[in-house]
Amino acid sequence: MTDNSKQLDALYPFLSGRSRDADSENAALLDSARHKAAHSIEVKQAFFAKHAQQLVDAARAVAAVYRSGHRMLAMGNGGSSCDASHFAVEFQHPVTAGRPSLPAMNLAMDTAMMTAVANDVGVRHLFARQVEAHGSPGDGLIGFSTSGNSANLMAAFAKAKSIGMTTLGMAGGNGGDMLASGLVDHCLVVETDSIHRVQEVHVTCYHILWDLAHTLLADHRGRSGAVS
Repeated sequence: MTDNSKQLDALYPFLSGRSRDADSENAALLDSARHKAAHSIEVKQAFFAKHAQQLVDAARAVAAVYRSGHRMLAMGNGGSSCDASHFAVEFQHPVTAGRPSLPAMNLAMDTAMMTAVANDVGVRHLFARQVEAHGSPGDGLIGFSTSGNSANLMAAFAKAKSIGMTTLGMAGGNGGDMLASGLVDHCLVVETDSIHRVQEVHVTCYHILWDLAHTLLADHRGRSGAVS
């Protein structure tokens, strides 16, 4: 039996063929749910204790993009594409009264473009082609990857830097290529191998990022009288 099998057997013994009564099964599931919730909180607390200033710096970068009249592009694969969509809709459709709608676009939303690029030149070029088409100097690009090693994100970051865009990344583990490449101006790394915990911290990060960016923009409007 492998180590993973032993761990699963310990957490969910009723799945391994041994019969369990309903009360014992429910108790095991409750214990597992509480353990996962506690781990999620632990990972979040560790991340923000270490990286809060980086998040503030990233918020300043996003605010600067919008203050100069530009927009944010977002990208990710799989579940991280859902995070890119969530990021974009937060800025386009603010849920807090009085905050302006700001331009943001998830590069995975156009299935025709995605499938055309993947079919004709390969998945690696999915986002770079769109950054080339939609990106302008002064725009921002944010990428989400639980490993930090997504080749199509790295190609897009390279294209964005060549255009003169601000780049932000959210990764997990050791940050992978995203952190090591030097192509990402602000790289926030959730230092755990659990994909679920990484994504949970990413959601919290971009909710805070959205809030801080709007706060910075409101402060700017208050000082200058300008509308950003």
